[in-house]
Amino acid sequence: MSTASSKKFIKTLVMNAKIYRLKAFNLQEMLLVLAIIGILLLIALPNFLPLIAQTKAQEAKIQLKTISNMETQYRYLNSKYSIDFTEINYEAPATVKNGGTANYSYEIIEASVSNFKARATAVVDFDGDGVFNVWEIDEKGSPKQIVKD
Repeated sequence: MSTASSKKFIKTLVMNAKIYRLKAFNLQEMLLVLAIIGILLLIALPNFLPLIAQTKAQEAKIQLKTISNMETQYRYLNSKYSIDFTEINYEAPATVKNGGTANYSYEIIEASVSNFKARATAVVDFDGDGVFNVWEIDEKGSPKQIVKD
C-alpha cells in the first residue's frame, strides 16, 4: 500500500466516523450540588449528635455489664468483690487515644466484701462541649449515667 492510498484510507475513515457526545454534568452543576449537600449536612448534623452520643454510650453499658457479671462470678468463688481486672479475668479494650476502638476507659473504683462500683469515663467528647460522659455500675448490675455529655 502506497502512502497516497493510506492517506486516502485514513481520510475516508475520519469522514465516516460519527462523533459521539456524552451527556454529562458541567463543573458549575457539580459545585452547586455539592454546596446544597453541604448546607443540608450543616442543618442536619446538630440533630444527629445526641443520637451519636447515645449509640456510643451503648459501649459503656455493655462493658460495665460484663464487668458486673465477672465481679458477681468472682464473688461467688471468693466471697468478696475484686478491685483488680486481672483477678476477674477482664481485659479493658484499648481506647482510641491508645490506638484502639474503645471510646471509654474503665476502672473499678470501689470493692469490698458486700459491694463494688465500676466506672466508665469517655475519652472522647462526643458533642464538643467539653463535658465527658461518665457511667457507673454497682453490685445491683444496673448501669447509671453519672455525667451526661
